[in-house]
Amino acid sequence: MNGLKTFVLLTGMTLLFVLIGSLLGGTNGMVMAFCFALVMNMVSYWFSDKIVLKMYRAQPASESEYPGLYKAVRLMVKRAGIPMPRVYIIPDHSPNAFATGRNPDHAVVACTTGLLGLLNENEIAGVLGHELGHVKNRDILIGTIAASVAGAIMMLAKMAQWGAMFGGGRSDDNRNNPLGLVGVLLVAVLAPLAAVLIQTAISRSREYGADEAGATLSGNPRALASALRKIHAGVKATPLVHAGPATAHMFIANPLSGKSLMNLFSTHPPMEERVARLERMPGR
Repeated sequence: MNGLKTFVLLTGMTLLFVLIGSLLGGTNGMVMAFCFALVMNMVSYWFSDKIVLKMYRAQPASESEYPGLYKAVRLMVKRAGIPMPRVYIIPDHSPNAFATGRNPDHAVVACTTGLLGLLNENEIAGVLGHELGHVKNRDILIGTIAASVAGAIMMLAKMAQWGAMFGGGRSDDNRNNPLGLVGVLLVAVLAPLAAVLIQTAISRSREYGADEAGATLSGNPRALASALRKIHAGVKATPLVHAGPATAHMFIANPLSGKSLMNLFSTHPPMEERVARLERMPGR
């Protein structure tokens, strides 16, 4: 099923690229956008995890410095029956975590320093179980590709905004851009929204599944519910510094809370509903 989702995601993002290219540059723009989309899809598959880790300045976590974190990861991995992922630390006071990588054999789990300082041992185990649930369910490739391609779409939208300010509607461009300034403005406004809507459709159902997996692997759904409450409050007080709409869906909680109007199209289910579901689950 996730293979089909990946195919649909790549196809949808490619068509969106082609539409953007057509609006910006007519036939020539459409061909260039299609070629760019093919390259972007290949890069996203092989290198998107490295791109996201670098974006958040994540550093490999040493076991000597974070023994408790490694102990919890190993326990969750053993229960999940998956290979040991690489463990990274994000130097940020905002509490959050995400998993990335193209499959369980190439997975990465990243936690912020704020998360480790805020949560207790049982709550951290629940969060790690959630992220490793994404790995076990093979959600991470879909989420990471969506992050990379959505980021590229938003970059094209920024280019369209600059084009609108510096001659996007000139008459001698109309042969390549049949809609002129209208097409440029449509790209600038609608492309980021379309990218976020695609992410939202993919992400929301995955979060419920990962919450259930985290509760099952940790054996303590109430600890995960408590962790989600603390993370939600912590993100509101201290949003993640380098977070953007293109990668918001990858985190256990929306890192943009209190920071962006894009929260109107949140990639995460309501936190109250997630907590309520977990509290209804029996503990091990």
